[in-house]
Amino acid sequence: MKLRVALKTARSATIETITEQIYEYDTPGTILVNGESHGETKKTVFTLFDLKPDMDYNICLERDGIKAEVFFRTDHEFVTLDVREIGAKGDGIQDDTPFIQAAIMACPKDGRVLIPKGTYHITSLFLKSHIKIELAEGAELQADTDRNKFPRFPGVIESYDEKEDYNLGTWEGNPLPMFAGIITGIDIEDVVIYGRGLINGQADFDNWWHDVRQMKIAFRPRMVFLERCKNVSLQGFSLKNSPAWVLHPYFSQDLKFIDLTINNPANSHNTDGLDPESCKDVEILGVHFSLGDDCIAIKSGKIYMGRRYKKPSENIVIRQCLMENGHGAVTVGSEVGAGVKNIRVEYCLFRHTDRGLRIKTRRGRGKDSVLSEIYFDHIHMDHVMTPFVVNSFYFCDPDGKSDYVQCREALPVDERTPSIKGLYFTNIKAENCHVAASFFYGLPEQKIERIELKNVEVSFAEEANIGAPAMLSGIEECSKKGFLINNVETLILDQVSISGQEGEAFTVTNVDHYDVI
Repeated sequence: MKLRVALKTARSATIETITEQIYEYDTPGTILVNGESHGETKKTVFTLFDLKPDMDYNICLERDGIKAEVFFRTDHEFVTLDVREIGAKGDGIQDDTPFIQAAIMACPKDGRVLIPKGTYHITSLFLKSHIKIELAEGAELQADTDRNKFPRFPGVIESYDEKEDYNLGTWEGNPLPMFAGIITGIDIEDVVIYGRGLINGQADFDNWWHDVRQMKIAFRPRMVFLERCKNVSLQGFSLKNSPAWVLHPYFSQDLKFIDLTINNPANSHNTDGLDPESCKDVEILGVHFSLGDDCIAIKSGKIYMGRRYKKPSENIVIRQCLMENGHGAVTVGSEVGAGVKNIRVEYCLFRHTDRGLRIKTRRGRGKDSVLSEIYFDHIHMDHVMTPFVVNSFYFCDPDGKSDYVQCREALPVDERTPSIKGLYFTNIKAENCHVAASFFYGLPEQKIERIELKNVEVSFAEEANIGAPAMLSGIEECSKKGFLINNVETLILDQVSISGQEGEAFTVTNVDHYDVI
């Protein structure tokens, strides 16, 4: 057992336990800070608050007779601006938006904006570079639900010389009008939002979740929206009841999402937990997701945005996270017009999600839509309907059920044809599954290039639910089906076991090279 400092500020530090244990231990460990007891934790990733700036710390974790420690020095802090001193009341009645915004704009480099205990009624807050914002324990940012009070971003703004454009608003991979996020960062860098507080979007089925497919003035706001940002970190706090996607970084890089808690009702619409879109160098560590859609959905724009900017999502690490109740634990797509590459999901726990890995693509995403080097390692799944789903016939968009998208015969490969390269699954245990062990379905004209499953164990629930393994036309509901694999160039099965299935354990069709070890 070793400890690593995952993220630190002047007043907080997140510590990761380097271990093969996934997400949490059965027994708590004792935390010592500079030799004094600082409580207990079962989590492999934990955050310490109320530290002092410019101070040396020794953090020790003791569990079951084993001890590990790490040393670090907290960051420098120049000044603190308390939003109460600038006019915010935190009474849940006054609109505190202008006062908190004033504190943000007035905060100097290396300064801290402190939001102390209280309920702060807000609409949209805009970030600026080189500051830290602490959402203290007991502090709640409570968002208004009147859409007329939110700023609106147009999708595409044409340049004066009519040669370029500025994309500002976005919705599901297209440049469309949207409301600014409850927390919004545009072209900012070197920002940390941290603390033990809560951001509450206050969405429900009477406001933002009503008629969710209709654009009303503009498309729904995200809880946190980061566009063209660099070096932004979110640490420690909770978010709930988001109007739409909770965290949406867009054309951004060098991001950290650390030890957060994200909660939306299981029946809420389009409340994905975290959707990095055309982003690179992203770390997602120790986050607890419980919501009504995909927990993490990695994207890179639909056809226009993918071709226009050619910015894939790449170099994303997801580790020591808990995903619950969503449609997909980790999803790639379906808006992947610029491709996705080098995704690593490690030491994560999936519970009661519809799918574990979920790849959604389709004809029309284009030749730039290349999905490659996707790795899953040391994953534990419990009551996941179908652990592995790769669907090249996903029926999204108005033409999703057209003959072109849904045709099962080989069509000509052209500029509209996407591709899937290497998919690697190692050291995975999936128990109490329901519908199928896997559903891999590539395009007949552009097969999935390579799938490797090594040390994978799947077992079914005794009373398994019936369901469709993937969203494509002509697929019937089923229960306890084995590995369903179609249109793959190379398939490697090494120490793969399955128990409790009905019928064939492996149904393999149109696979060029098939090795069982």
